[in-house]
Amino acid sequence: MIKPTLLILAAGLGSRYGGIKQMDKIGPSGESIIDYSIFDAIRAGFDKVVFVLNDRILEDFKAIYEPRLKNRIKTEYILQEISDVPNGTNYNPERKKPWGTGHAVLAARNHISEPFAVINADDFYGREAFFLISGYLSPLDNSEKSCAMIGFQLKNTLSDHGSVSRGICQISNGYLTDVVERTKISRKNGKIVYRAHNSDIALEDQSVVSMNFWGFSPVFFKQAEAEFRSFLNENAEKTEAEFYIPYVINKLVKTGEAPCKVLTSNNKWFGVTYKEDKPVTIEKINQLIHRGFYPENLWK
Repeated sequence: MIKPTLLILAAGLGSRYGGIKQMDKIGPSGESIIDYSIFDAIRAGFDKVVFVLNDRILEDFKAIYEPRLKNRIKTEYILQEISDVPNGTNYNPERKKPWGTGHAVLAARNHISEPFAVINADDFYGREAFFLISGYLSPLDNSEKSCAMIGFQLKNTLSDHGSVSRGICQISNGYLTDVVERTKISRKNGKIVYRAHNSDIALEDQSVVSMNFWGFSPVFFKQAEAEFRSFLNENAEKTEAEFYIPYVINKLVKTGEAPCKVLTSNNKWFGVTYKEDKPVTIEKINQLIHRGFYPENLWK
């Protein structure tokens, strides 16, 4: 049985957060959210982690994590770069940032040859999610055209300090049929709503949402690269267009190229979308430590 790899998307610059949240300390011994994700992944059977970074934080990041993870899990560090596009494609030279989460996954195509999970660096998913995705990935054949998503209940994924964006999922018989990105989601007057066309539109508390926690076989790299080529043909001149993972998933699901299994976690997500989220996140980590889910010092 193949041990899966964890791919962590950590190249974002945290414009809403106002700092480098990937390395921000939220644990009692200086741990970041990434540390808890890797700790959970090791317990769930992962034996390699690949970080996708930007060049501004690469050296500082490696200085922290290379000694921390040595002899615990294999590590690789790669950059997400604007110029990393398929042969024969072009883009607007005025573009200042890479192409989004789908592009970040593609940055790892020459570094991963086994089933792998994808997560955000600044989201705390909980132990259950890693065991669910590991159970899906471990028996997966390298050539299998299928994928999985960890779904969370919308009510468990909100921030108390501002609106959020979430991928609202449509599911049939346990498989994803559609993901629609909704922005400016918040709780108002006891109801969860999103803002569109100057109106508040209600969403169900129990709606299943994507928090960018995915499981893939290596076949996904070829599928995503083909979709990225098509995306660039339509959006190459746009300086802000982004190639998101759900864009690829929707294409694969609707064409029947890759069914996507939805594995639902009952954990309460939390993260650091806004600076004001940090003290809340610290308190939630401390509660989990007190309940015995994590040691006070993860890497001691």
